[in-house]
Amino acid sequence: MEPLNNFVEEAGLFFERLGLSRTAGRVMGWLLVGPDAEAGELAGHLAVAKSSMSVALRQLDQAGLVERYRLPGTRRDRYRLAEDVFARSFRSRMTEFTAFTDLATRGLDMVGDDPERRRRLELMRDMYAFMGEEFPRLLDRWDALVRARKDGTP
Repeated sequence: MEPLNNFVEEAGLFFERLGLSRTAGRVMGWLLVGPDAEAGELAGHLAVAKSSMSVALRQLDQAGLVERYRLPGTRRDRYRLAEDVFARSFRSRMTEFTAFTDLATRGLDMVGDDPERRRRLELMRDMYAFMGEEFPRLLDRWDALVRARKDGTP
């Protein structure tokens, strides 16, 4: 059980750096390597209060990272990672490229002709504009690779 717990803790720290709560990150870690589970089971596995688990699962559900479902004949929700969770997560963050590009453009309007400040802002604007143009193509290539794997082609 020690390697599993270590992985879950490492995942919690990793996803916390990406903006999730640590508990939500630990849930992601558990669902990556462990079985689907009910909220109470997850709280027990991760040794957190049920209220903390509820908050974490709501955060993950609203972000589209987990899916709730029920087994036939049962009354409790179970949780699993959403299908292709990481590609979906990347796609949802694409708006950040536009936001950074717009921020840099507004900064350029403010700094006038100062070459050093303009250079920094132009680099920021150009990099995020480039990412905004190229990243969708990269994700489309990923989707094609996933479809090919499902179809059995290498």
